[in-house]
Amino acid sequence: MTFAMAMVVVILLLALVGTYALTGKTDENYKSSTKQNTFRLTAIYIIVILFALCGLGWYISHI
Repeated sequence: MTFAMAMVVVILLLALVGTYALTGKTDENYKSSTKQNTFRLTAIYIIVILFALCGLGWYISHI
């Protein structure tokens, strides 16, 4: 089970790094127009990670 949780964290981190890598490879006009979308996507990642950590804590406390 620990391996599965580690894989979830690794996949989330890779998705976050991949997202930022892709947003850095655009032309200047497109980059400025997507700044708000990047902020929203980052907020979504933060919320999902917090919920995952809360779920993990709940799971561990109820074993």
